[in-house]
Amino acid sequence: MASVFDCTLISLPRKEFPEGQLTYIYNNVHIPFKVNRVFYLYDIPGGESRGAHAHKECHQLLVAASGAFEVVLNDGASERVVTLNRPYYGLHIPPGVWASEQGFSSGSVCLVLASHKYDESDYIRSWEDFKAYVNKE
Repeated sequence: MASVFDCTLISLPRKEFPEGQLTYIYNNVHIPFKVNRVFYLYDIPGGESRGAHAHKECHQLLVAASGAFEVVLNDGASERVVTLNRPYYGLHIPPGVWASEQGFSSGSVCLVLASHKYDESDYIRSWEDFKAYVNKE
């Protein structure tokens, strides 16, 4: 079972140009999984949080493509908070870790790269179900 300390901050490659910056990501090179789904969260009202779930199989990489937010990680035994505020850092969240995003700055965009296509059965959305899941592993 993964722990909050298995969630790693990955420095993504950057190319600097006079016209601006470029960051790129290759499957299984810059991140430890193949991307099968990409989505992003935006226009999140002040004070709202997102996420608050875990996955059984899916890996995710979260990037603050714009703005900043915090990711609260919990493995059932430990909690850790990671601030994402640079578009060239991604937080890898392996399966089995509860994650929620909070404290979004104005104009924030949370880019998510996922290892699996959407499958509701892969989600653990209840904290009680998550605690039962980690205790049986």
